[in-house]
Amino acid sequence: MSTVTALETAQPAMSGASPVTNPLTEWLLGEGWNIPCPQELVRQLGLRMMAAGIPIYRLRVNIRTLHPQHIGTVYTWLLDREEIHEYSITPEVLEQERYINSPFAAIFDGAGGIRSRLDLSGVDLKYPLLEELRDEGATDYVAMPLVFSDGRINAITLATKRPGGFSTTELEITYGMLPVLERVMELHATRRTAQTILETYLGPQTGQRVLEGQIRLGDGQDIYAVIWFSDMRGSTALADRMARPDYLNLLNAYFDCMAGSILNHGGEVLRFLGDAVLGIFPIDADTSQPQLCSKHTGACTRSLKAAHEAMKKMEELNEGRREQGEPDLGYGIALHLGELMYGNIGVGQRLDFTAIGAAVNETARLEDMCRALHKPILISAELARLVPNQLISLGVHGFRGVREPHEIFTLADIDGSNDDEHDKKSM
Repeated sequence: MSTVTALETAQPAMSGASPVTNPLTEWLLGEGWNIPCPQELVRQLGLRMMAAGIPIYRLRVNIRTLHPQHIGTVYTWLLDREEIHEYSITPEVLEQERYINSPFAAIFDGAGGIRSRLDLSGVDLKYPLLEELRDEGATDYVAMPLVFSDGRINAITLATKRPGGFSTTELEITYGMLPVLERVMELHATRRTAQTILETYLGPQTGQRVLEGQIRLGDGQDIYAVIWFSDMRGSTALADRMARPDYLNLLNAYFDCMAGSILNHGGEVLRFLGDAVLGIFPIDADTSQPQLCSKHTGACTRSLKAAHEAMKKMEELNEGRREQGEPDLGYGIALHLGELMYGNIGVGQRLDFTAIGAAVNETARLEDMCRALHKPILISAELARLVPNQLISLGVHGFRGVREPHEIFTLADIDGSNDDEHDKKSM
């Protein structure tokens, strides 16, 4: 008998096989096409392959993605598990030995297809992963590329524990359904990319609204929300004296303190205005009785937690700056509760989904008062009345562009004795 090599092509001759007679292709063109998410598609594909007589115990699909933090998503189906295991691949993975010496890396580098029989003695297994699978009892492993219409190479792998591995017919059926699977997975990947781009540049909630069709000039609605406006002090002087890469790194560290805290507590970052941040904590509730609505109270509480977190992060950032002999970064945060218009403004060819209204302007004016009152965080009376005993009053003050004076509050745990000195040290 001839010896089967450890690695051989996983693209068998089609032997006249037709997509019409391929059970996996027929399923993909029918039910599979209408499955709404890639996780469920992979799960049902694993079950369909079993039903077609292909004895897999492990099916894995690796889709490369456009994402600011991840380069791909891996979906794994196992015979003894109900749920799909999904995890994201970070750019750092590309530098790890486990990836470099893996079938996935070979596929992405254009290897075509890879097959390795794991139940043959004396065979050198090229990839550490194959040794792990053999230890699990696997007898055969196949990896094949999934090529999207733009040329992007993804991958699908399958393993079996059946003695003797996969048959030629089983591999022909699998290989024959790949062109249809490529198109179906590309649809899911394209939607995921669109959603990622919208969430990255607009935020999760705003991005979802746009994805659901709010893309016309004037589309939007009046909502109640906690409005966050924050600004960094001395940014112009910093930008003038620092090298551009260093300034951008500092700016991003500052945004992590502010915008990161908003996002960590369920808020939405709407815009970066230079070094300022406009965010909201939307309230999906009847706006006519805000003082009686628990959802309003919940949004107010989350905004205060975000402010506390931002203050703590800024102290950590400034501690590092002090160690380097640099002055503290000053900042101001204003929180206000009010009604605003949340939707599209601009022109038909270039829209911005944002928040506008008198309450937004009042929040910006409130943030201006942080300097005059020597407090890093100021809170409006409208918000303060929904979170009693958490804030202290700073009295009634008038501020620029607002007709009536307003009572202003701050966090109860801010140490007022150091405010003047902190203001002198800050940029």
